[in-house]
Amino acid sequence: MTSKNNSSALTTLVTVFFFWGFIGASNGVFIPFCKEYFMIDQFQSQLVDFAFYGAYYIGALILFVLSSQRKKDIFNSWGYKKGIIYGLLISTVGALVMYPVINGAEQGQTEVFYGVLIALFIVGLGFSLQQTGANPFAVSLGDSKSGSSRLNLAGGVNSFGTTIGPLAVAFIIFGTLSGEGTAEFSKMQSLYLGVAALFVLCAAVFHFSKSLPDGITSEPFEPANKAMNLLIALTVIMFLCFGWVFYTYSVPEPTIDAIKENLEYKRLVALIVSLIGVVGCIYYAYVKSSSNPKGWGALQYPQLALGMLAIFTYVGVEVTIQSNLGEVLKLVTDKIDDVNLNGLGLPALTDAGIAKYISLYWGGLMIGRWTGAISVFNPTEGLKKALLIIVPYIAFGVIVLVNYGSYSWNEIIIFSVIVAIQILGFFIAKDKAIATLNIFSVIGLAAMLIGLFSTGTVALFAFISGGLFCSIMWPCIFSLSITGLGKYTSQGSSFLVMMILGGAIIPPIQGKIADIFSIQSSYWVAVLCFAYLILYAFLTKKILGNQIEN
Repeated sequence: MTSKNNSSALTTLVTVFFFWGFIGASNGVFIPFCKEYFMIDQFQSQLVDFAFYGAYYIGALILFVLSSQRKKDIFNSWGYKKGIIYGLLISTVGALVMYPVINGAEQGQTEVFYGVLIALFIVGLGFSLQQTGANPFAVSLGDSKSGSSRLNLAGGVNSFGTTIGPLAVAFIIFGTLSGEGTAEFSKMQSLYLGVAALFVLCAAVFHFSKSLPDGITSEPFEPANKAMNLLIALTVIMFLCFGWVFYTYSVPEPTIDAIKENLEYKRLVALIVSLIGVVGCIYYAYVKSSSNPKGWGALQYPQLALGMLAIFTYVGVEVTIQSNLGEVLKLVTDKIDDVNLNGLGLPALTDAGIAKYISLYWGGLMIGRWTGAISVFNPTEGLKKALLIIVPYIAFGVIVLVNYGSYSWNEIIIFSVIVAIQILGFFIAKDKAIATLNIFSVIGLAAMLIGLFSTGTVALFAFISGGLFCSIMWPCIFSLSITGLGKYTSQGSSFLVMMILGGAIIPPIQGKIADIFSIQSSYWVAVLCFAYLILYAFLTKKILGNQIEN
């Protein structure tokens, strides 16, 4: 395949990345709106993420189990192209289901909220297929050494979707971006009808595109019965834990405060058990496969096992920071001189008013991914250094333009300084995946600690900066995790997509911690996530170094 054809194919491919970003980031505005509209607690509001990102795990798991039973890689037999088309069509069904679910919805109807979760779950199932195909497809369209840069380029398009998604949803629901509009939930029907039409259009473009290869490989299916059984066991653990929590919400709430508080702690314990189940199962595979790799498939490679936990943690922290940010900005805990203030000492915002900050958070991911994609174009060393400084501020300019008039000059200056810190990180890392991951994980952890121990604008922008420092983690983790997997690369990619599950598990845990303690203190969850990513970078460097030596 020629370089020109590769470029054309990559251009077509990255369109699906936009959809993932647009829908996923919209949840940041949708979640606090749902909490107020349906009169639910912080944990329940995070079920938006649970349904959406949990579908990634279920979709990939179903595909893996069916492939194991048939002893044939189903997705590989379809090819990347058809797999993505099928995913788009499934997401279309989910978007269409949203119409009758929302029709006639009234405030406080929690049954409608659960219907919305079902629709989002179906959309997420389609995204699962798209993710399974699109990421390795992007890596395969050129030199493997620049695979992470192509993922960064695709991620930049994804992040443009994340930047405008919150604004679009805020405008559609409230009819304004100023925060003063009246909510009209029924308008979401029009949004999802439009999204369904775009899904169908994108599927048609993929189907008729001559530049996009089928992506069918001749790799044989590699069985991994032990891995399959472990993943099924993990699913059962999560089903039992979350199932019990859901059951407690289906019965009348206790009226005595002490009993209610005790129930809340039990719910939190059940959620933490599900998290321990994820970590424990993958660690079990890591230990067992090191002594006897037979039956573990791709999980026999330690870089993949650790990478699965890294993807789980990274997606979890990326999603949970912004999913709970809306509550930080809305929560009123004090009143000084008749001005309502939230827990950080900032003016409390309405559902519509938080959109600009959610957009800025996801825009930070766009800045990082645009910068990380510079290597795709093979610039000279001098030009590359210049672009590392120029591109981030061009991307920031796009964010400001999209949110025209929303940010104060003080806010623009503060975020510009944070962008400069990220640029310095890129210069120090020098395009090395492990160094990049390590540096940005350390900075991300520091930002969360600043957010926890400060107030006002400092705390707010410390939390928002998490988007900047998460921005380049996906391509780094993904490319490192599948390094050296050989015939297990496709299977390993599927396992990694399953671990988008982190976006389903971690936000509800943070939400329940916020219900019991406080929304600001719940960000200790983000600190722990960044801490593991630092550990992952250290361990992976050691593992891959040993494999090269041997």
